[in-house]
Amino acid sequence: MTAISNTTSLNSSSARRFLNEVVNPLKWSKLWERQRLRAYDRHTPTTTSLLDQPTRIVDTASFLSAYRAIFEDEIYAFKPADQTPSIIDGGANVGLATLYWKKKWPEADVTAFEPDPQVFEVLEWNCNQHGYPDVNLIQKGLWSKNGTLQFDPDGADAGQVRNNHTATGKGRDDTESVRVVRLAKFLDQPIDLLKLDIEGAESEVLLDCEGALDTVENLFVEYHSYIDREQRVDEVLRVLRDSGFRIHIQPELVADQPFVQRLESYGMDHRLNIFAYRNE
Repeated sequence: MTAISNTTSLNSSSARRFLNEVVNPLKWSKLWERQRLRAYDRHTPTTTSLLDQPTRIVDTASFLSAYRAIFEDEIYAFKPADQTPSIIDGGANVGLATLYWKKKWPEADVTAFEPDPQVFEVLEWNCNQHGYPDVNLIQKGLWSKNGTLQFDPDGADAGQVRNNHTATGKGRDDTESVRVVRLAKFLDQPIDLLKLDIEGAESEVLLDCEGALDTVENLFVEYHSYIDREQRVDEVLRVLRDSGFRIHIQPELVADQPFVQRLESYGMDHRLNIFAYRNE
């Protein structure tokens, strides 16, 4: 009798899980929403219901990629010392990372930088719509000094500042001027997490921050290797090592046969997610 009872219970439990997977309306609504977004052309602004509040986006492909990485895979998860972590979001785009952190820790002190005027307006709207008007939003790019640089808008998540180190040489005629600011001056207090996804400016910024990263507990940097620029990943890794970080690297563009296969994506032949953290 006991064996029969356990089997019945197991079958009932399995059936409940199966029905929950099949019938769950939230799951199906998200699947339908993903399908709807995939049907959009690139760089077409719209609003999505994938988060718990309406969220504006500027490009569905980049949004879906970021949503999966941030909200499903939780690439930016970390363990803060308390419920009020201090976070810097460098290259906030429409704000998905900022929203992720604020939903986990509503009292988090988040400063978000985004230089693209059109994208910044969407970032600001999303933070207010989700009930986070306390996020410190700064409409500037990050660089090694304060001032103004030319900016190549992308209409998605790959807009980038330009100077002699970062110019692509493609002769774009849609550049605009944006204000830039030194990151180093924002590192004068403890930072639980520093995120840098700044489309090629990361080497310049981190070299300028050398000696100022002792206040940072966790650091994420997306390293961009553009085909027509010098590779500087060694400089990035040296700065992180000399600042006392342990490093974990996840490659995003992986060639099966690197000696004969030359990958290219948005002008890049390689891209790395670099996670830097302190020993516990």
